[in-house]
Amino acid sequence: MEILRYAAFSTDPAGGNPAGVVLDAAGLTGDEMLAIAADLGYSESAFLTGDRLRYFSPLAEVPFCGHATVATAVALGERRGAGTYVFRTNAGEVPVTVDEHGRATLTSVPASSTEIDDKDLTELLTALRWDRAELDPALPPRIAYAGAYHPVVAANSRRRLAELDYDVPVLKALMEDRGWTTVQLVFRTGPAGFDVRNPFPVGGIYEDPATGAAAAAFGAYLRDLGLGDDTVELSQGTDMGRPGKLTVTLTPGEAGVKVTGDGVRL
Repeated sequence: MEILRYAAFSTDPAGGNPAGVVLDAAGLTGDEMLAIAADLGYSESAFLTGDRLRYFSPLAEVPFCGHATVATAVALGERRGAGTYVFRTNAGEVPVTVDEHGRATLTSVPASSTEIDDKDLTELLTALRWDRAELDPALPPRIAYAGAYHPVVAANSRRRLAELDYDVPVLKALMEDRGWTTVQLVFRTGPAGFDVRNPFPVGGIYEDPATGAAAAAFGAYLRDLGLGDDTVELSQGTDMGRPGKLTVTLTPGEAGVKVTGDGVRL
């Protein structure tokens, strides 16, 4: 068994989101996968058995992880060549196309968004130490889904996004109770551009550097509210010193959301 290490959504090993990748995990139990993920300490690691792909944070298994999916597809592309790889995940079937340059595009399971309960929003903002006056009224808070659930909360200033200082135990408990995987914090930088940050205390990580699952969910959020173009660029990880780029594509008539990014071996 070989444990590979890749950074997704970057061509620079110092950027993007690191992930562990095991391309032949047939001999591993779930507990052993969790132990490997905890030892690596990345936000998630991916374990491939045939066409089944499982994801583990240092604390628990998660239903879907975009950056570890991209990392796995890039690793397979380097070994088997360009093409489409279809993974069976706990959230559903996820196809990923790797082009001749090693750039991967995943298509999420059917994605959607719903209104957030006002009590949940109050508790979320309290845990984040945000005030309602700091929210962008053009981007209302919602819960978005593309294989995992993510609250979407938009700041009305880049400064608010930059000053991330949340109450870890309170936010972790709220997210575990509600079944949320990360929180998608965004600031709109232009008509088709957003800066993004993702608290991930339920995974034992203060912040995720580049979050493909949340990017896909955010695509559904924009589509449902008619707020985004067909292609949206997300910048994430800059505040952590690990800049990454995620391209979100909305295809008319397609229930899933496409997320594209590079990958590089560490």
